[in-house]
Amino acid sequence: MCDMQTNDNTKGILFIMTGMAFFSIQDSLIKFIFEDIALFELYLGRTLIQATILISFFLITKKKFTLKTHYPFLTLLRVICFFFGFAFFYISLTFMSLAMVSALFFSCPFFMSMFAKFFLKEQIGIRRWSAIVVGFMGVLIVLNPTLEEFNFFKLAPVGCALCYACSMTITKYTSDKDNIYTQMTLLYIFAVVVSLIIYFVSGDGKFNNFSDPTLQFIVREWFTNPSASWPYVLIMGIVASISFFCVFSAYSIASPSIISLFEYSYIIFAMVAGYILFETIPTTRTFIGAAIIIAAGVYIYLREKVKNQMIATDTPNR
Repeated sequence: MCDMQTNDNTKGILFIMTGMAFFSIQDSLIKFIFEDIALFELYLGRTLIQATILISFFLITKKKFTLKTHYPFLTLLRVICFFFGFAFFYISLTFMSLAMVSALFFSCPFFMSMFAKFFLKEQIGIRRWSAIVVGFMGVLIVLNPTLEEFNFFKLAPVGCALCYACSMTITKYTSDKDNIYTQMTLLYIFAVVVSLIIYFVSGDGKFNNFSDPTLQFIVREWFTNPSASWPYVLIMGIVASISFFCVFSAYSIASPSIISLFEYSYIIFAMVAGYILFETIPTTRTFIGAAIIIAAGVYIYLREKVKNQMIATDTPNR
């Protein structure tokens, strides 16, 4: 029995690291094409491809699912947080290095711990509170804020982490009655509907009066260069689906308290991808801040295991 568990954990670690590697590829593609596509055009294309793959999975496996949710308000809040959270993430990729974005995103365990305390009524001791404080110190080191010239757009990955933590906390609360396939399908439907609304409101680029590349990415006219951008969107959707498969497989066959620690391998993959594709080398501050964030996050996970309170959900989304 012990050998089987060890073997499952080993496979889970391989799955989770593979998933993180593919996520770094997806994020690199976003950074590569953002000047040729609009933000929510990209979001729509990626979602449609993933939804197509998910529907194909349902048809092939004959798996039953329902669109009915037992928590309509919380489900709406969850999909809103997830949708706009990763809009923040994509925006941050336009002007920050992959290493910096990934380091700041992994502040999400700190938010999850706080949400678990106040909304799930889980007990958080002084040790985990101390780890949260130390973790946010790591965030400050990465951001290197100055009152005179601080760019508030740099908070976008932290905003993503906050929204992601909120979404995952709700997922944990609602997963007793709503299965993961229902939750994912509702997320895709919401993303498609909102993206189409944005298209009809601003898809003609009438609000694009900016010279800043990041702001142009947000309000640029849609479908101006589909031959250059959509092949990457197609690859992105496939890569993201592979990543989801790897992550779900990892959490289904191995101990979440073990493999969740290996999600931090994404930071390493992001650093490597950033260096290979964009010739960016993380600053010393980024290395130090990332190390502090990882250490604090690992400590929080270890304390959760000791207390038998796995705040991080067993069914992560991204």
